[in-house]
Amino acid sequence: MDVYQGSVAALVPFLVAERGYGYAAASGVVLAASLLSSVVQPLFGVLADRRPMPWLIPLATAAAGLGVALVGLDAGYWATVAAVALSGLGVAAYHPAAARLVRTVGGSGHGPMGWFALGGNIGFACAPLLVVGALSVPGPAGWWLLALPAALGVFLGRPPRSARPAAGPGSGGRDESAPTPSSSASPSPSPAPAPALEDRRAFLRLSLVVIVRSVVFIGLSTFIALYVRERGGSETAGAVALFALFAGSAGGTLLGGRLATRWGRVTTVHRAYAAAGPAIAGILFLPLPLVYVCAALAAAALYVPFSLQVTLGQDYLPTRMGTASGVTLGLTVSVGGLTGPLIGAAAEASSLHTALLALAVLPLAAWALARRLPEPA
Repeated sequence: MDVYQGSVAALVPFLVAERGYGYAAASGVVLAASLLSSVVQPLFGVLADRRPMPWLIPLATAAAGLGVALVGLDAGYWATVAAVALSGLGVAAYHPAAARLVRTVGGSGHGPMGWFALGGNIGFACAPLLVVGALSVPGPAGWWLLALPAALGVFLGRPPRSARPAAGPGSGGRDESAPTPSSSASPSPSPAPAPALEDRRAFLRLSLVVIVRSVVFIGLSTFIALYVRERGGSETAGAVALFALFAGSAGGTLLGGRLATRWGRVTTVHRAYAAAGPAIAGILFLPLPLVYVCAALAAAALYVPFSLQVTLGQDYLPTRMGTASGVTLGLTVSVGGLTGPLIGAAAEASSLHTALLALAVLPLAAWALARRLPEPA
């Protein structure tokens, strides 16, 4: 699924070079994928809390792949925006239900959510290679190749037969052979468990942390390939930089669970943000070959907190895990896309290097906010 989130960013250099989009217009395409997701993903989280929808995961996967493939029609700028918005809608529908399922099945440990996030990071990392490889095929065929991962995802994500409710014999689907409760034979009811407490203030602070992280990572993923090309790199060099960024995110996700076991989630989160600022500064000020290394390090630092923030949000709102997942994975993550056109406009007004300087400072704000988060019991 996340290969399609990464594909939108990987398409930016192509849209600039082949279709003549400016920085602001190209970042507007990324915004289209993020904006719809940011609005509707929490709604899908609420629905996931209220009723199981196993059919939603394959349907969402199909929408994400179809949207990216339709960009190849080149029917004009607004048609491109509509296509990536469809892809963003698919991403929005997928994540809350999938994250809630992972936490319900995998329990409270860091491992299951970490592996779930790792799968998404691998998809991000493969996206630039997929886009470059698919678009090297001339004509519409190359664009439809981009839909192949979605077809595989639909096949793997289809609900099993056991997930479909079967009607038992008798009226209304009730199994008449099942024993009926008897007042004389039934045991005395066990005391109800105490309701879990919510920490809305901590959840709000965590949401602000994730917003800052989103602005930084989406800004980097949108513009790093163009930045490398501005510094004399080729189109392939830009794709390699984007691949390094996404590959570093996979390593950070794996590292996050290990560090959380040693330090605790909150300490791991704020230490990771403290490390992200210098790595981003290295992208902007070190020689070009070292940009790849710094891109991987910056992404690792930004993704160490990723799965930890999802489980923290679920623990702050334990009775609404789908809603918490929709916010931490959707609304706050996608808000970063809203700042893309602002960075693009600043780049056109001055330079891309100057516009990206703020991204090296923002992790300090995330660090300051994260230090005040409580560690759930």
